[in-house]
Amino acid sequence: MATTYSKVTAQGQISVPSSIRRKLGIGPGSVLEWEEEDDRIVVRRAGRFSSEDIHRALFKSERPNPRTVADLKEGIRTYARKRYARD
Repeated sequence: MATTYSKVTAQGQISVPSSIRRKLGIGPGSVLEWEEEDDRIVVRRAGRFSSEDIHRALFKSERPNPRTVADLKEGIRTYARKRYARD
């Protein structure tokens, strides 16, 4: 894959090259995930929540109490807000 470049604006914004946008299937409103791995930064399209993510968010203890569907939906909403909150 050819190397592509982006320029950072004074506001800290970047443009994602069109070839990368097409490959990742991203467009306006898409969320990107940035992860630091040793001496490099990995950027990927944020995926949907895995069942493991949801389980960890809802059931902090070993034996969870029974939950209603409303409780589960609220737990998912809370986790999503916390994970994607803008600083």
